Amino acid sequence: MKICHLTSAHSRTDTRIFLKECKSLVKKGHEVFLVVADGKGSDHTSGIQITDVGIFFDLENDSSRIKRIFKTLHKVFSAAKEIDADVYHFHDPELMIIGYLLKRQGKKVIYDIHEDIPKQVYNKPYISKPLMPVVAFFLKRVENFFSKRFDYLITATPSITARFEKINEKSTTVRNYPITGEFENPTEWEERSESICYVGVITENRGIRNIIKALEHTDATLHLAGLFYPATLKNEMMKLPGWKKVVYHGVVGRTEIREILFNSKIGIVTLMPIINYLDSLPVKMFEYMMAGLPVIASNFPLWEKIITSEQNGMVVNPTNHLELADAINYLLKNQKVSILHAKNGLNAVKKKYNWTIEEQSLFEVYKKLEN
Repeated sequence: MKICHLTSAHSRTDTRIFLKECKSLVKKGHEVFLVVADGKGSDHTSGIQITDVGIFFDLENDSSRIKRIFKTLHKVFSAAKEIDADVYHFHDPELMIIGYLLKRQGKKVIYDIHEDIPKQVYNKPYISKPLMPVVAFFLKRVENFFSKRFDYLITATPSITARFEKINEKSTTVRNYPITGEFENPTEWEERSESICYVGVITENRGIRNIIKALEHTDATLHLAGLFYPATLKNEMMKLPGWKKVVYHGVVGRTEIREILFNSKIGIVTLMPIINYLDSLPVKMFEYMMAGLPVIASNFPLWEKIITSEQNGMVVNPTNHLELADAINYLLKNQKVSILHAKNGLNAVKKKYNWTIEEQSLFEVYKKLEN
């Protein structure tokens, strides 16, 4: 089939959209297009035709978000119509209206729901707290209205699927597990530096403050990579005593991420107990496992179940930096335990927490749309 993925908020090289879904569909023999809005120009790579509608967005700038929503929609819609695909697969909630219009024109439409948007409202610093319940209620009503009209809903977690299958029975989960082989042949744990790592968007709610505070009570170095949001957060963190043990790599590509993971002994994923994180499946946790790293994760029930059953790390109260420091010290000082955790995590990813398995669910959706 001729398939067109649409995004106005994600990078053209987004891991879920481009590296996983688009590439998998090309491998399956489909003709794949990707419409983006990053201002970097159109391109053709890995068998995927990328159409850029030419509006740059800056994740560090709140006003840029407003421009993206109100100035990009018509350009994405125009590009989508010109491609004239059989199936349109969109990834951002503001594109629901475009998906609806394409559906009205007789096209098959998939809504790929990466996060529970109404819950995510409570994690947005640019929305005032008194307005959060109102905004969340409104977004849920709007999302429900459009979602029941699409041909298929794909979600990133079972908990999100449980919400939407009540609205549209054609809902399925395609987890954002890592690509098998991306971090092949990891460095032996004992050959790595005495360091820990965190890779991803860097925010208060993702635990950065307590990670840096924990460094004051360890001998570890933190390899940190990703975008600070808001940008002013970086200056705040640099004032903390633990910052002297931080090596900040900035925003890096997949090759640099590989190098960081292979040079670290522990992967940190201690997100705060925010409602939309409790049932999430952060891809960084599974990428740490694939890179041969024992994991220290937040003690959310779902995450604790994974860590405990696979015996690949430790869980801590993410709000307690001393507990995090104790876990770091324990794993760094107990090499045999850490090596066992690392091997267990790697084996678990190879067996079940990987994209090779998840892409089968993606293929099933498209197979049903072909009929």
